[in-house]
Amino acid sequence: MKKLSLLASALLASAYACADEPNTTADVQKADSEIRFTAERITLPGNEGMGMLGGNYLININKNIQFGPAVYGAVTGKRGGFFTGGAELSGRYEVMPKVLAQAGLYVGGGGGGVAMVGGGLMVRPHLDLLYKFDGGTAGVSVSQVRFPNGFIKSNQVGLVMSLDTNFRYSPVSSIGKMLNIDDRGGMGFDRIAVTAGAYKPASGVKDLGGVPYTGKIGYAGFRSDRFISEQVYWGIEAGAAAKGGADGYAEVLGTVGAETPVFGDVKVGARAALGLGGGGKLTVGGGSLGKVAVYASAPLTKDVFVALEGGMLRFPDGQFKAKFATVQLGVELDTHRERGEARTVRGMEWGFSGAYYPKAKRYSGSEEGVKLVGFKIDRDITPNTYFSAQAHSAYDGNAGGFSVGLAGLGVKTDIRPNSFFATAEVLSGAAGGGGISSKGGAIVQGVAYAGYDFNSKARLKLGVGRVKSLKGEFNSNIFDVTLTVPIGVASR
Repeated sequence: MKKLSLLASALLASAYACADEPNTTADVQKADSEIRFTAERITLPGNEGMGMLGGNYLININKNIQFGPAVYGAVTGKRGGFFTGGAELSGRYEVMPKVLAQAGLYVGGGGGGVAMVGGGLMVRPHLDLLYKFDGGTAGVSVSQVRFPNGFIKSNQVGLVMSLDTNFRYSPVSSIGKMLNIDDRGGMGFDRIAVTAGAYKPASGVKDLGGVPYTGKIGYAGFRSDRFISEQVYWGIEAGAAAKGGADGYAEVLGTVGAETPVFGDVKVGARAALGLGGGGKLTVGGGSLGKVAVYASAPLTKDVFVALEGGMLRFPDGQFKAKFATVQLGVELDTHRERGEARTVRGMEWGFSGAYYPKAKRYSGSEEGVKLVGFKIDRDITPNTYFSAQAHSAYDGNAGGFSVGLAGLGVKTDIRPNSFFATAEVLSGAAGGGGISSKGGAIVQGVAYAGYDFNSKARLKLGVGRVKSLKGEFNSNIFDVTLTVPIGVASR
């Protein structure tokens, strides 16, 4: 991990230093979007209850249809560590002023928390009745959660709330040009960072088997932050165990924090985070998780920074608690502004993928194929290099609960409308769950792609590569199909 971090730092620094200066003005467009949250209690086999939260980021395809990524996870009960990730398609209709009827379908993969999910495929159709207020909607949702190749099928009534936002972007033809707007581009995050570190369990804390922890649990993940003033920000973070025998542990949190410069560009700050976590035999109860931390950061270049952070985490209804320390390597994408100023448009791609591991070694000693669904975000560093963050979850292959989180760098040929192109990327991260032999959790992956651009509106990529656990026996070829939507977004 240390060598990969040093390599990433050098590549990022040199890439930004070599970026071409834009020389013309770009167009800007806006797509309405929303952040949607759901809360419901599903019933598992044996009449066991599990509280489940959902989060969606949905972009309006037109006035009534929305589409985007979604994640669901356990928050109460006995199944902390239950997560699924996938995509949501929904439509709504105004039945009377300020009252909306909404129907949708979520399809994704995941599991965990020792839940009986089979291969991991989850389907959630729903019908909602919503009240429209300034800035969002709120209402009730009737849904069914079903794992077709598992044993979970539950009907329930829950709550749903959404907050309106927007997604500002430029056409692909504007990449490399200048843009002068007050608002941020894309999803609006000002910085992203990959993280690596360790959790030190408190004395006396035991795993689900009753064995006390005697060492540290290695951790890898990433963060995205957005500033609401010069010093205060909110963000999201996700990560997973990368060593220490807790493979399968994963977490997703929302965070708020504040920071201030102490001398020059060196800053100190503090933050708090709430979210969901579990898996890897950790005693997490229902899965709700809290963190507090302090940190210091310093720039390596104009756009690349490093940060050191220390803090504590705890599961309120579980036994597990720990101190932690991490190092972060990040990129400044944008800044909080009170007035518009010129910014460069850089390329970005959102992608949904299907992957296949033909020989995924299990702890049982067997080898079986595993199919996964995934979500990818690629952000250009220069016209021919990019940063990629990815999340994948199993949906078929008797590996329900197996999930992968990856981040790394890629290179690509020049991409022109209606033409073929090639890309290649090297990623590292964490994986676990589903009985896959990913001992410790740390993995590396390399994939080469051949692709075709459909008039700069969509891109199809076919990939072949290799994924390998650093300490486990999981070592397989990978075949990947990815469909992306390319856009341009404003950056520093």
